[in-house]
Amino acid sequence: MSNREIKISIRNLVEFVGRAGDLDTKAIGSSVRAVEGTRAHQKVQKSYKENYTPEVTLKYNTAYKDFQISLEGRADGILLEGDRIIVDEIKSTTRDLDDVKGDNPLHWGQVKCYGYIYCHVQGLSGVDLQLTYYNIDTGETKKIIQTHSKEELKNFLYDLIGKYSQWVELMSKWQVIRNSSIAAAQFPFQTYRKGQRELAVAVYKTIKDGKKGYFQAPTGIGKTISTLFPTVKAMGEDRVEKIFYLTAKTITRQVAEEAVDKMSHKGLKLKSITLTAKDKICFMDETKCNPDYCPYAKGHFDRVNDAILQILEKESIITRDIIQKYAILHKVCPFEYGLDVAIWADLVICDYNYAFDPRVYLKRFFQDNDKNYVFLVDEAHNLVDRAREMFSAELFKRNFLDVKKSLDKKDKGIIKALNKINSYFLELKNNCGEKENYTQKEEPKELYPMLHGFLTVTEKYLMENEEENSLLLDLFFKVYQFIKISEYYSKNHVTYWEVLGSDMKIKMFCLNPTELLKEAIDRASGTVFFSATLNPTEYYKDLLGGNEDDYILGLSSPFDKNNMKVIVDKTISTYYKDREDNYLKISENLYNFINSKKGNYFAFFPSYAFMNRVYDLFIESYPDIETAIQKVKWESK
Repeated sequence: MSNREIKISIRNLVEFVGRAGDLDTKAIGSSVRAVEGTRAHQKVQKSYKENYTPEVTLKYNTAYKDFQISLEGRADGILLEGDRIIVDEIKSTTRDLDDVKGDNPLHWGQVKCYGYIYCHVQGLSGVDLQLTYYNIDTGETKKIIQTHSKEELKNFLYDLIGKYSQWVELMSKWQVIRNSSIAAAQFPFQTYRKGQRELAVAVYKTIKDGKKGYFQAPTGIGKTISTLFPTVKAMGEDRVEKIFYLTAKTITRQVAEEAVDKMSHKGLKLKSITLTAKDKICFMDETKCNPDYCPYAKGHFDRVNDAILQILEKESIITRDIIQKYAILHKVCPFEYGLDVAIWADLVICDYNYAFDPRVYLKRFFQDNDKNYVFLVDEAHNLVDRAREMFSAELFKRNFLDVKKSLDKKDKGIIKALNKINSYFLELKNNCGEKENYTQKEEPKELYPMLHGFLTVTEKYLMENEEENSLLLDLFFKVYQFIKISEYYSKNHVTYWEVLGSDMKIKMFCLNPTELLKEAIDRASGTVFFSATLNPTEYYKDLLGGNEDDYILGLSSPFDKNNMKVIVDKTISTYYKDREDNYLKISENLYNFINSKKGNYFAFFPSYAFMNRVYDLFIESYPDIETAIQKVKWESK
């Protein structure tokens, strides 16, 4: 594919090509300083006078081999001191500035790229580059300057582009193969079921028109293949850059994998990957990304690019097992490895969280809003409740006390921060009086400074101490998530306190996630919501961020209604208070029912306890009947 435009941010280019070393949870400063970092940048920028221009957008386009490379980034500042021009990059830290050597190759990599582009745009022969390290605790800064010619900076940038180009070439060749196979692809079944073609056409039109579609299609139509196939066809026409098949449960992700497998057996070439939650794919007993604990974290970044390259060259349908196989082979973290592989995949099968949850969504994909991504949202009726939780957060008083007990008395900074938060909880508890709960529309702004203070001192502790405190680390992330959700607090939230014996909970609860969900949905150029129970469809359209001109479709069941029979036994009550008296009756009815006609039968129950009681009675009374019982709950993430 010639003259194909490749867009990538300068930061992503530098980090992808130049990354090395360990994967380390202690290197959490970047995520936490996303909360503090903006203010740190502003303080440094405001310390200069009118000779300092902050937040300078830099763009650079160049032809490289058969590609058109488009780079974009934003320098933190350009400083003019007489004839001297300095390109400034600001990094916030909690480390003692005496320990900051300014030898981080990724930090210099970014500012070198900015430096070359600024030289190119302004016609300069060279420029000074400055790394400004700002200590969040003390407000002190340390500045380290290098001087480079335009030619030196150009060589550095083009070396990065050259190393990145092998990936671009690999995927460009793949896309030619993929699109050729898509053009020849036929629907993987001989005939369409009733309603199936209608659904497929509606999905294709939704994507082509850049709309949102809300489709109710009963069980049996074949919704997964009817949504995936037309979306893949649109990808072959360059209408779609990447497909996200979003689900609430593991079992539905497996159905999507099976659909891709069916299409591949008919000649389709598509790279798909299924993402798995960290705690489910991790090889270790505890999910601690600490190089001293996990051998897959130690040196992860030294090996991960080779691991990505090999899996892309050898595999197409990349499941959890495939990810783990290559992660073991290359000794890399399977979770982070999977996220990196997803960058190069055509289809990403994953949980709702990866697209919508503000705390964990895949920012690497959605930083730019000009991508032609499509969301296929399976079992979309589940998304409303899930979204409420995504935009809610809670904290428990007991967690702060447990962490305090785990600390040494010399950790005075953290203990002081914990005491302030604990006192806040005690005051709330006293204000509740005899009431067990309390609700208000206003957000708990008075709590935020205390939580920020806890984050700051805890980050410094975690960075400086080799021995990991798992309770402290867990609370750190809970507080960080609470602060993150506070950024989304709106008229659609309430603050809720609940007294739980000696404990107490505070929760920022999102009553209506529609507005926030709409912002997340708009990261895609087209979204298809589908479910067997998306009814009333107009109601779900409103809740799930729909516009007046978005599409709605309701399909009837493909099965003959004459084959359905509903039998109700009014002599049996399944109310909780009546269950004890009816377990035996239900067991006997099941036996009479299955004895009336030879076949296989499913019995569904509203709880595991209910099911197990009836099952025990049934196998005791009818040991000759072959039975099976669900042993574990379906995974929800």
